[in-house]
Amino acid sequence: MRHRSLLILTTGVTVGALTLSACGSRDEGDKSGGDETTTVTIGLDAPLTGDLSALGLGIKNSADLAVKTANKNKEVKGVKFELTSLDDVAQASQGQTNATKLVGNKEVMGVVGPLNSDVGQSMQKVFADANLVQVSPANTNPALTQGEKWQDDQKARPFKTYFRTSTTDAIQGPYAAHYMFKEKKLKKVFVIDDKKTYGAGLAGTFAEEFKKLGGKVVGTEHINPEDKDFSAVATKVKAANADFVYAGMEYPAGAPLAAQIKKAGAKIPTVGGDALFSPEYVKLAKANAAGDIASSVGAPLETLDTAKKFMSGYKAEGYKEGYDAYGGYAYDSTWAIIQAVKAVVEKNDGKLPEGDDARKQITEAMQDIKFSGVTGEVGFDEFGDTTNKQLSLYEVKKKDGKLQHVPVKSGEFEGGQ
Repeated sequence: MRHRSLLILTTGVTVGALTLSACGSRDEGDKSGGDETTTVTIGLDAPLTGDLSALGLGIKNSADLAVKTANKNKEVKGVKFELTSLDDVAQASQGQTNATKLVGNKEVMGVVGPLNSDVGQSMQKVFADANLVQVSPANTNPALTQGEKWQDDQKARPFKTYFRTSTTDAIQGPYAAHYMFKEKKLKKVFVIDDKKTYGAGLAGTFAEEFKKLGGKVVGTEHINPEDKDFSAVATKVKAANADFVYAGMEYPAGAPLAAQIKKAGAKIPTVGGDALFSPEYVKLAKANAAGDIASSVGAPLETLDTAKKFMSGYKAEGYKEGYDAYGGYAYDSTWAIIQAVKAVVEKNDGKLPEGDDARKQITEAMQDIKFSGVTGEVGFDEFGDTTNKQLSLYEVKKKDGKLQHVPVKSGEFEGGQ
């Protein structure tokens, strides 16, 4: 596991001019009257090592690009932004520990992340107790913003400090169900999940909508995501005579599962959510990935004019890893925090307030943030959910001589219309 230090370094105009306050480190400027600069730290939590590190590093790099862009353009007068990143290894317990560390660092004014919904769930109360705003680019479980009874039309926002730029499984699962039933004309599905907050929730919303449409769930199974041998499940899928598999899980388990199902003789596609939408899925499943489908939040970045600067900027920075599925959303999450800081600074005559009031005001400002981001128009509803409900489906096909996820459908879920 790679651990990242929480030490924040701030360089003043003159040595010894640094003073600290509860809302950030402030450089007083030189003796000739230079402007005071406040350093605001944005925390980031994601899996930076382990099986899901491709997604996590894409999130980290994209947030880093947003911070660099803000500083270069002097987005907030008198404020310099820094990013401090922590590795949660995709584990809820580590995420909670990281949340406590970030809260304890008084220079942190907002947090981007995490990737996993169960990790996000473990962090929410820690941040809420400290009035520290959290913006996830990737959590999709509806309960995080709408409460555990969201499916019973009893929506209640658990934490006003929590926001997200990705849309939820409440529409991601049904969107895929409509595509498979109505456009692919496939009527029988075998549903498998990994029992985790994200996977089980997504599989549930898919199966419910698929049955409403007239589809049949011919079998269900739960797997241990740490396993790599799924031969017993693959045999059950083949015996069930399903038209396709729906896999509520992440790519480290989803890819070998899909490959083993095909090797068992069930030559059917595996369909899943945004956690299967990664080049790593194709690398793991190899030729057996062909024909598999993944939904993902938003429109394909290459189709959006708003994403062009992000994509060119990311390339220019020379990051070793790709921005992957959530890069655009991580940039927008970071930019939302930057814009909330900007709103508070402007409200308070060009400075952040002292003490814990800075965090409180930034959280309050987030509710009204709106801007044209990498992924489209960014804004939040009364639950802290993104107002951008765009979704896309990708099928693994050969393009430019290699297997990769190719967009096949994009739009908003119309609620059964």
